[in-house]
Amino acid sequence: MSPTPAVVLLSGGLDSYTAAAIVQAEGFSVYALTIRYGQRHAIEIEAARRVASTLQAVRHLEIDLDLRGFGGSSLTSDVPVPVDRDLAAAGIPSTYVPARNTIFLSLALGWAEALDARDVVIGVNALDYSGYPDCRPEFVRAFEALASVATRAGVEGACFRIHTPLMTLTKADIIRRGLALGLNYGLTHSCYSPAVGGRPCRRCDSCVLRARGFREAEADDPLAVG
Repeated sequence: MSPTPAVVLLSGGLDSYTAAAIVQAEGFSVYALTIRYGQRHAIEIEAARRVASTLQAVRHLEIDLDLRGFGGSSLTSDVPVPVDRDLAAAGIPSTYVPARNTIFLSLALGWAEALDARDVVIGVNALDYSGYPDCRPEFVRAFEALASVATRAGVEGACFRIHTPLMTLTKADIIRRGLALGLNYGLTHSCYSPAVGGRPCRRCDSCVLRARGFREAEADDPLAVG
């Protein structure tokens, strides 16, 4: 029996790599979707290519969708990325990209329907994250409901599933799960504001969460330097 196809949103980061590996281990074939949306950390596209190759994705599709015209985020504009932020502080940081996961899941849903696939995978997490509204379970449930009425396949009775294998895991749990699957996190990229050459800043939310995750998992980050 052939593996069930799943469209996986693959950013090149630690989370999406782990999510892809988890569903692959569960018997899905990976159709990786990477989106160049004008993000300042575009080096992650190269990481996504490495990850897709390592996972032997059936296909790795890259789409250009420049969100810089909208602005509204320090990831798609010249606004400085916040550093040394208290992750427990209230409020949504400027690294939030307006409606990004809604847009990305819509693209993934479109490709899934074209492939006659019914499964979409996204590596969102509602524990160790920056408080983005489109990373929460209620958002995912709402989008899943939308998929049933927004597509021909859904109207004809198909049931789309949005898989979020990392939703209730801590960053340390995610790393432990990935290491148990034999993942090489040296292939990934997490920093929101890397230096020339891709060296992580170590001070943005993403860097801090990654470092804390490896520390709590009692594992070495292959990207850690000096």
